[in-house]
Amino acid sequence: MRRLPPLNAVHTFEAAARHLSFNRAAEELHVTPSAVSHQVRTLEEFLGVRLFNRLARQVVLTTEGQVYLPPIRAALDQIDSATERVAAAKGSGPLTMSISPTFATGWLVPRLSRFQVAHPSIEVRLNLVRSITELVDFSRSDVDLVIRYGDANHAGLRNIRLIVEELVPVCSPALLEGPTPLRQPQDLRRATLLHALPRVDQWRQWLKAAGVSGVNAERGPKFHNTPLTLEGALAGMGVALADRRLVARELRSGRLVAPFDITLPSESAYYLIYPEEREDDSKIAAFRDWLLGEVARSKNETEIALEE
Repeated sequence: MRRLPPLNAVHTFEAAARHLSFNRAAEELHVTPSAVSHQVRTLEEFLGVRLFNRLARQVVLTTEGQVYLPPIRAALDQIDSATERVAAAKGSGPLTMSISPTFATGWLVPRLSRFQVAHPSIEVRLNLVRSITELVDFSRSDVDLVIRYGDANHAGLRNIRLIVEELVPVCSPALLEGPTPLRQPQDLRRATLLHALPRVDQWRQWLKAAGVSGVNAERGPKFHNTPLTLEGALAGMGVALADRRLVARELRSGRLVAPFDITLPSESAYYLIYPEEREDDSKIAAFRDWLLGEVARSKNETEIALEE
């Protein structure tokens, strides 16, 4: 018969050891600090050794605690992974993804109804994030997958390239005429440039690629993110730079126009990212296959929009 300690006490010990604080462990576990202390004491009595030295303002691991922590943490990670695999195999739980507002509003959400029709049993949850590059800690989060902008250098994770960014100037069709019409790239000298933070260097790069000089690439309003910048363009405030696939709908509808057929290719792209061990997860596989099909479809839509 196995001599196993109480699982709740082990879980509490791992949290306290990770934070080196009973108070912070209590916040994470939604219990009181005294409850954390009680669970740790229960485990210490079970093992017959002290795991922490209690100091005035903090706790530190004893030698025994330092020896005990790594295999305990690995065991809890295995339990967590096994639980996720079984739950995924049953098809239970939603498919939770972390995604930037730019990609969500500009590309994914307008297409998401097609995924719901194809997979009505999979509930999708979108968590919007402020950073388009920062990853999540999959081992400490309920997020199943993320869509991020950047590169694919993430060890232990499956990285699938979706869309390579190609920036093109866009504006309201009203700006093509009027007192300062946009007929050629040099006309941007008299136009208002709209910027999406924090990527304020994009206009300088595009102007250099287009061979345009004499334009102050830093002037013009700065917006918190790309969706707000595009709202400014739609309102006729000025000219914005946007990924041509993320504005394909607006180009097709005529709400936005691309006055110059000059794109700035990027070395970065949007990637679908998830843990390698979840490659065969039924929900992730269904979404991945659907998403790649939509990416191929959107390429054709974008080419048609630009031709028009």
